[in-house]
Amino acid sequence: MNYTFKYFSELSGIELYNIYFLRCLVFVVEQNCPYQEVDKNDLLALHVLQMDEKQLIAYARILPPDAIHPFPRIGRVVVHPDFRGKKRGQALMKTSIEKSTQLFPGLDICISAQSHLKTFYSELGFVAEGAEYLEDNIPHIAMRWFSTSTQIA
Repeated sequence: MNYTFKYFSELSGIELYNIYFLRCLVFVVEQNCPYQEVDKNDLLALHVLQMDEKQLIAYARILPPDAIHPFPRIGRVVVHPDFRGKKRGQALMKTSIEKSTQLFPGLDICISAQSHLKTFYSELGFVAEGAEYLEDNIPHIAMRWFSTSTQIA
């Protein structure tokens, strides 16, 4: 599976459209969760795209550490509904973890996982931290992948 890594300024108009289309299709429409899906973090993120011909089939973004979050974060992890059930989510996360460790060696990686995906992320080496909380009316849990892990799950 081939992935493309681009910062916001490197994205073409059609790539940006495809990203926002897929994220809104899943996070707003499919999950019936109206919220401000496009945010300022897109400007700071490294965008991870997997294409099939001209269709975006999997996407995530990697956010750098900052004053509020001392660790890099992977978020907006999504697989197009037509391409699910083929381990694309696992491959996307492994690729995102690997890229994050290259960009930010020695740092843990944090995620805000939808609670129903806790097992999925645990199988990739993430550990739950703290209590469940609501984010945009969906139960979430903070999880961390420790940089001391010897391999990517």
